[in-house]
Amino acid sequence: MSPRLPIVFILLTVLLDSMGIGLMMPVMPSLIREIVGTNLSQAAVWGGILSTAFAVMQFLFGPTVGNLSDRYGRRPVLLVALFVMSLDYIVMAVAGSIWLLFAGRIVGGITAATHSTASAYMADLSKPEEKAANFGLIGAAFGFGFVLGPVIGGLLAGFGTRAPFYAAAALACTNMLFGYFVLPETVTDRIRRPFSWRRANPLGAFSAIGQLPGLRRMLVILLVYGIAFFVYPAVWAYFGELRFGWSPSMVGVSLGAFGIGMAVTQAIIIRPVLRRFGERRTALIGFAFNIAAFAFLGLVENGWVALAATPIAALGGLSGPALQGIMSRSVGDDQQGELQGLLTSVNAVGTIIAPLLMTQIFRYFTDTSNAVFLPGAPFLLSSALVLVCYLLFLTMRQPAERAA
Repeated sequence: MSPRLPIVFILLTVLLDSMGIGLMMPVMPSLIREIVGTNLSQAAVWGGILSTAFAVMQFLFGPTVGNLSDRYGRRPVLLVALFVMSLDYIVMAVAGSIWLLFAGRIVGGITAATHSTASAYMADLSKPEEKAANFGLIGAAFGFGFVLGPVIGGLLAGFGTRAPFYAAAALACTNMLFGYFVLPETVTDRIRRPFSWRRANPLGAFSAIGQLPGLRRMLVILLVYGIAFFVYPAVWAYFGELRFGWSPSMVGVSLGAFGIGMAVTQAIIIRPVLRRFGERRTALIGFAFNIAAFAFLGLVENGWVALAATPIAALGGLSGPALQGIMSRSVGDDQQGELQGLLTSVNAVGTIIAPLLMTQIFRYFTDTSNAVFLPGAPFLLSSALVLVCYLLFLTMRQPAERAA
């Protein structure tokens, strides 16, 4: 068996995970209005509630899954998560009430372990100096999923609001079968460690990892950055329809264009940028592009102009892998699963806050009774939040690198 097949599986897992999310995004405004019977602004609020339910479960179970993979191995965790995920998409496809859709999001959040465990698997296979670039590959796979998912989801919307969910179920099940045949275990007795509930609960994970020098501020930066960046999945479909009059298909195309930019940034551009500037300055460069892109989207009124600015917005994707590489190099090999589980939980805290915050701001500034009509208000807030990240990171000392 080719030694590259496990890496192919990991990248496919991340790609299909993001495809599953992207497949649903173009139809969520229509699906929620179909089920609840409300207007677009209120549908955005329900969308925020569903996203928050997903994120709460991801936060609660992220460290548990990461620690389970450190004890029992990456392979069983990945395969079981994919199997349950495929069943969850079927449940959502047949949901006839908002509460069944809500339950589906809860289960989906529990099974959303594939990204953190996939990152830990990639860390197992990577040399210390390769980790940032290889995490960039994972980011690129996520970006490619965002290219394919929304576009396919927009096209499938022509067959009804439920079709994308069936497609997502099929993709998750197919990848599980592929992984069953090609995925070896990377957790050996050298790095295996006992499972600990203290480390497996979210607060325990923060306590264990947060003792490392400089890492606490990094976690704050990642949290604030996650809140800012989550503005895209939180409000983009609603924003595009209301601001530019886009159909689900056009929403899919716009998200696909952004995904192409993210994939190119994290698969191609990031390597020479890292070599030229290093991880620290690369993170700062990414922050600067994010600040400019969010401010622009907050004010733009023409959809074609917004699409033309996509490459600039995508360059903000330089920050994530650079930050992740810095943190991964500051912990030992036996803590990679725990670290990735922690990062999943930090991201989940951001995605708990962001949907409620961004959709409420969107609802307020698109309410016909409000004197100010500004659909781009959530993006202006995101620009300000990334500026905070830039200043926090600029004034911190880099965490020390931990020996393997």
